[in-house]
This record gives sequence, structure tokens and C-alpha cells, in this order.
Amino acid sequence: MHPFQVTPETKKMVMKNICFLLNQFIRCSAYENVIFCWVMHEQTIIDEILSKLETGGCLVHTISLICDADSLRKRLQKDIDAGIRSEDVIQRSITRIGLYEKLDTEKIDVTHMTPEQTAERIII
Repeated sequence: MHPFQVTPETKKMVMKNICFLLNQFIRCSAYENVIFCWVMHEQTIIDEILSKLETGGCLVHTISLICDADSLRKRLQKDIDAGIRSEDVIQRSITRIGLYEKLDTEKIDVTHMTPEQTAERIII
């Protein structure tokens, strides 16, 4: 489905699919670590997902990767130039920057970090 339609029905479907897949990975003994990366700008999204996961035998870390508006704009522009995203993503994303400070997550400012440096920081 392109473009993805954001409706109450599709939101419910996505949440159900995410929780199903994450629980499958959690139950699978072949995996020691599961990293789930998704844009979660509201605490209710995080809470809903966590409430449906079987985390009894897990250590869960919630981390928000944040950056300044200029860095975000430049990163998103690369995706726009590559045809991966549409132009409207920039303003929508910049508007949400402040929401991440309200989340009950560890914040990592990746403004001046490479993906490799970010991964190293998460591992620590």
C-alpha cells in the first residue's frame, strides 16, 4: 500500500503486527538482543507496545535518538532527494522535536554522531 494510509484501522493493524513480531523475536532462543526502531513521539505509543510484549525475561531499554532541527532537516533532505520520502516530512518532523523531551526514555543526542557512533553509544 503506497502511500500508507493513516486511519484508526491501519494504526490498529500496525500496532498488532508490531507486537506480534516483537513477541516472536523475544520468544526465539536464537536471538539474544532485539532492537526495535520506530518513530514513537508519544508516550502512549511506547506504553501500548510495551504492555503487549512478553518482557518477563527481558531487560528493556527505551531510548530516543534526538538531534537539532538543522541536522534533522539535512538528514531528511537526503531521503527526499533519494525519493524515499516526500517533502512534507521535514516540517512534520521538526514540529515533533519537542515531544521527545516529554518521553520517559533515555535521550541520546545524535546531532554530531555517525550511525556507527550511535550504535556504540547504545551498546554501552
